[in-house]
Amino acid sequence: MQTLSFARSLVLGATASVLILTVNAEIEAPEDVAKPPADAIAEESGLKSKVLTEGTGTSKPGPTDKVRVHYTGWTTDGKMFDSSVERGSPSEFGLNQVIKGWTEGLQLMVEGEKRRFWIPAEMAYGENPGGGRPGGMLCFDVELIENLSKPPEDVAAVPDTATKEDSGLATRVITKGTGTTHPSATSTVTVHYSGWTTDGKKFDSSVDRGRPATFKLNQVIAGWTEGVQLMVEGEKRRFWIPEDLGYGENPPAGAPAGMLVFDVELLRFRD
Repeated sequence: MQTLSFARSLVLGATASVLILTVNAEIEAPEDVAKPPADAIAEESGLKSKVLTEGTGTSKPGPTDKVRVHYTGWTTDGKMFDSSVERGSPSEFGLNQVIKGWTEGLQLMVEGEKRRFWIPAEMAYGENPGGGRPGGMLCFDVELIENLSKPPEDVAAVPDTATKEDSGLATRVITKGTGTTHPSATSTVTVHYSGWTTDGKKFDSSVDRGRPATFKLNQVIAGWTEGVQLMVEGEKRRFWIPEDLGYGENPPAGAPAGMLVFDVELLRFRD
């Protein structure tokens, strides 16, 4: 028996191509697949959901976080059109890379939670999407296994394991590098990074965007200029950057204030 797999469609949104996989059996649709029950939680967007299993986590993903999930999806007539559970392989994707119903819905969840979603057509693939994609309202059971972009456990304060510089910068090596030389203050570096405020809020991430960043070290905040010079290629390091080495007490519009925490991987550099 054949069924449609929308693993790529979910990751890439409504423009993705459809994959065809062979499966052994469909997972039976829930009794309320056609209509949200009275106890479903309704959002202003039209999304509705119901918690099936309480989670063990304490924080929720952000709109660009990368997550690992198990899920099964049905049309309102009870036909299963996709299931990572049936395939036996969880899916990973960024929340800004999926249909709107998933982007909003997964931000309601914590790790370990399983929730049923009723996603209106306008937040999924539309009423008549074509290309083999399911139209109309869709029903999904989703388990949030892990938020792959969650903040470090030591984001709130500098741990004893960190090395402190005279400037106030603190760092800790997460992964040792393979290089033997260090960038200078004027080197052009290519890095992957994620940044958080001390309350665990992520404010920027090249990892989530899927594109490394390239810049000269004398064109960034002082904490980066100093910190990346401590690294070699292939190294990943965590920085705790004090306010005076970051954006200051009165940062530019949109820039984060206070001590900032960055995970930085130095991919390569040139002088």
